Amino acid sequence: MEDFGKLALEISAKYKGKIQITPKAPVRSLDDFSVLYTPGVAAVSQEITKDKDLSFRYTYRWNAVAIVTDGSRVLGLGNIGPEAAMPVMEGKALIFKFLGGVDAVPLPLGTSDGDKLVETVKILEPAFGGINLEDIESPKCFYILEKLRSLLNIPVWHDDQQGTAGATLAGLIIALELSGKKSSEVKIVLYGTGAANIATAHLLNKYGVPYKNMYLIDSAGVLYKGRKDEDKLKTENPWKYELLKETNGEGVTTVEEAFRGADVVIAASRQGPNVIKKEWIRSMADDPIVFALANPVPEIWPSEAKEAGAKIVATGRGDFPNQVNNSLIFPGVFRGALDVRARTITDEMVIEASRELASHVRERGPSLDYIIPKMTEWEIYPRVAAAVAMKALKQGVARRSLSYDELYENARKIIENARNHMSSIA
Repeated sequence: MEDFGKLALEISAKYKGKIQITPKAPVRSLDDFSVLYTPGVAAVSQEITKDKDLSFRYTYRWNAVAIVTDGSRVLGLGNIGPEAAMPVMEGKALIFKFLGGVDAVPLPLGTSDGDKLVETVKILEPAFGGINLEDIESPKCFYILEKLRSLLNIPVWHDDQQGTAGATLAGLIIALELSGKKSSEVKIVLYGTGAANIATAHLLNKYGVPYKNMYLIDSAGVLYKGRKDEDKLKTENPWKYELLKETNGEGVTTVEEAFRGADVVIAASRQGPNVIKKEWIRSMADDPIVFALANPVPEIWPSEAKEAGAKIVATGRGDFPNQVNNSLIFPGVFRGALDVRARTITDEMVIEASRELASHVRERGPSLDYIIPKMTEWEIYPRVAAAVAMKALKQGVARRSLSYDELYENARKIIENARNHMSSIA
């Protein structure tokens, strides 16, 4: 087996980072700067002063996203700080470009203060067409996302929340169909109450799963009204507290009760194995669905989940079937949002992306080992982009109107050109 860590160090040293800024406009002589810079550029600036939205037409802002982090919860590494987070954010920028044709700029910030981070991003708004929040600890990430979405007039997205939730929903749509279960009737256990599962609970509810049919489990057990830390949650984590009030319609108080008769478990907690017990899965309803999303080791190995009776198993790993991967969601979502110069990314836009992924699987033929597309199925990204853009237009959050065919073809060309360019780098 290859030592990916050793290779990463060698490549990072060889290229001295993974990204750079490359001009698009040709410069054949110094005379070109009379157009690209002064005096010609003054005409462009004067037009933008009349209408700030023209910055999306005349500058690279139309395709630019800032990847913002404080380095407080990076992958499985924890709070490693902004400098150490930079190589991860560079990798994210590569995925943005390769799968979405998006110019993403890593911006690790040297503050752990949520309000300062919000203030900084607000100040940076004129430079970008969108903001991708990344690897920020919970519950601070909820506050920052909520605040920035209320302040900014460009899309703000937290991939650990909305990206994971969208990918999870995409896989769940097909898994429920294969199991003959309806979203409005299923009982779902959400094991882990960090950024991913709190966002997933909200998105599932928007999709049609009643809150009362959801059972959230954190390190202290099941969320239920009257739990001894309820008042503490109200002040320290109001987002979890709101779900405590809304979920768990039966008022169960133990993990065993929550699993009993459940149709689905979505685990986004700590690395396994043996975090999800086989006896819990055995107590679930017929043909249970198990999403064990911790990386690199899932909460329960797929083979053990199936031995315990699971019909469909998904993980976050690419070496097992049914990889639930954020990278299926965010490149297309941002491509679509940027192409119509959207002011925000709504939950409905994320659901549209999930539905498009599910439609693609239906067309190819779903199976127990194929409930969600693979990242190599390139054709899905422009489809997601066009579907998201059309939803933005219908919801009135777009600055620019194009037809579906125009949006799809535009996204396809941009993504294909980006892939071809990156594949040709020596």
